[in-house]
Amino acid sequence: MTATDLAIIGFGKIAREQHRPALEASSAFNFAATVDPFNTAEGIAAYKDVTTFLAERPEVGAVALCTPPQVRFAVAREALLAGRHVLLEKPPGTTVSEVMTLQRIAKEQGKTLFTAWHSQFAPGIPGARDWLSDRKITAITVTWREDVRRWHPGQDWIFAPGGTGVFDPGINAYSILTYILPVGLYTTEAALEFPENRDTPIAAQLKMLTEEGAPVDLDFDFRETGVQTWDMRIETDRGVMELSQGGATITADGEVLSAEGALAGEYDRIYARFAELIAAGESDVDVAPFRHVADAMMLGRRVQTEAFEW
Repeated sequence: MTATDLAIIGFGKIAREQHRPALEASSAFNFAATVDPFNTAEGIAAYKDVTTFLAERPEVGAVALCTPPQVRFAVAREALLAGRHVLLEKPPGTTVSEVMTLQRIAKEQGKTLFTAWHSQFAPGIPGARDWLSDRKITAITVTWREDVRRWHPGQDWIFAPGGTGVFDPGINAYSILTYILPVGLYTTEAALEFPENRDTPIAAQLKMLTEEGAPVDLDFDFRETGVQTWDMRIETDRGVMELSQGGATITADGEVLSAEGALAGEYDRIYARFAELIAAGESDVDVAPFRHVADAMMLGRRVQTEAFEW
C-alpha cells in the first residue's frame, strides 16, 4: 500500500510531542508539511496559511488538525472542499453542530473525517469494553485532575470561549465512558468553577445517571499541582473495574486487562485507524463526548473563583 502524504495544521505542543513521532513511525503516512504561522519542523516543508498550502501541495492527501478548536471548523471545511482527508484532534470543534456539518461535507466530497479521541486508544480500553459488555453498572466515580500550567503552558485559548477550559481534559473521561459502557449516560447536576478573569471553567463537579439509574460522580480540576490523576472506578453487579492513568492501566477484580498485539501508544493506534478509514472510504465521527460537555455547560451552576494567571 502506498503511503499517504499528510500535513499537520497547527504545529503546537500536542503536534510536536504526539503527532509527529507517531507519523514518523507510521508506514501508512509520510509527514509532508506543517501549516502554522509560527512553528516549523526542521527538514519538513512549512507553510504559514492553509489556503496557500492547499493550492501549492495538491499531492498531500490528508491533514491532521491540531489548531485551537475555535478555528478548526473553517480550516477543516476548506481542507475537505479541497479534497483532503481530515483528522480532528480533540475536541473536534467548538460545537456539536460544527462537527455534524463537517461530517456532511466529508460524505458529499467522498473523503474521510475522523474525530480522534486519543483516550479511546489507550492500551486497556478494548479489554475494558469487553469486560463491561455483559455486566450491569451500579456506580461510577471519575477523578480527572491535572495542572493546566504543565499541560497547556501559556495557552490562553483554552480559557477563551470555545476553548472548553477543564473540559479539555475532562472530555477524555467522557470519551472513555461513552466508548466502554454498555449503557447511555445523562447529566443531572453540574457546578462549574469559573475564574473571575476567564470565560471557561477551571474545575467542575458533575453528577450523571446511567439510563438504568446508576449514579455517576465526576470531579474535573485543572489546578492539581500534585499527583496528576486520571482515574475511574466502575462498580457492577459482578465485580469492580478500576482504570488509572487515563486507561494505561485497567484492573477488573484484581486482574490486569491488556490489549494483546496493540501498537506502542495511543497516537500510533490513531494513525493506524486513520489509514484504515481512508483505505475503506469511510469516516468515524463520534460526537457523544462533546454532547456531554454541551449538557454540562447547559445545566451548570456557575461558581466564581479567584482570577487565574499563568
